[in-house]
Amino acid sequence: MPASHLTEIVQGIADIDRLKDCDAVLSGYIGSPEQGGHILAAVARVKQANPNAWYFCDPVMGHPEKGCIVAPGVAEFFCQEALPASDIIAPNLLELEQLSGVHVDNVEQAVKVARDLCAKGPKVVLVKHLSRAGYHLDCFEMLLVTMDDAWHISRPLVDFGARQPVGVGDLTSGLLLVNLLKGEPLDKALEHVTAAVYEVMLKTQQMGEYELQVVAAQDAIVNPSCHFTATKL
Repeated sequence: MPASHLTEIVQGIADIDRLKDCDAVLSGYIGSPEQGGHILAAVARVKQANPNAWYFCDPVMGHPEKGCIVAPGVAEFFCQEALPASDIIAPNLLELEQLSGVHVDNVEQAVKVARDLCAKGPKVVLVKHLSRAGYHLDCFEMLLVTMDDAWHISRPLVDFGARQPVGVGDLTSGLLLVNLLKGEPLDKALEHVTAAVYEVMLKTQQMGEYELQVVAAQDAIVNPSCHFTATKL
């Protein structure tokens, strides 16, 4: 998609006088740094219309086991421009290291590095995949960190074999944003997101599918049957 289309979409919303009703901007994977510039321009316009709006940045750069996969200039955009502009940012372990320039080996280091990011702009950092830096390699672990508090949560891994489903991070970021916009406390939001995503992955596995089965699991997203407890660190 041409980068200018992003600005045109926002202009269309402005033309019907609805930017003031926008409570957040959520960005994820981008194909070029030019798209990033248009996203930040959109954030500025939304915040001008609604000063209480949030910018939630999902800085998609790669996977802890696969490395950085984005186009030239995109990683630099996230590190230098998106990070200080964001209110909430949701890196995985690789992206946390990219944003901070620090190698992270364990949970304690991840909390410290996340707080270093908070000092540069965002109020909340979700480390949405701790991978090798977690407590247990046989679990999927996340951290939610602010300057004052930190919570850790884990859930079982779901085995998909060689072909892992895509979009788990996108679903995680979107659900966290929805929970926070509803006014949920940070720890309760983290617990709901963890359970809801787990339910979606179980349904996807049960149906033998590759694409996340969010429609089939829609009731479980709203009201998960399982529960995972966030532990305050």
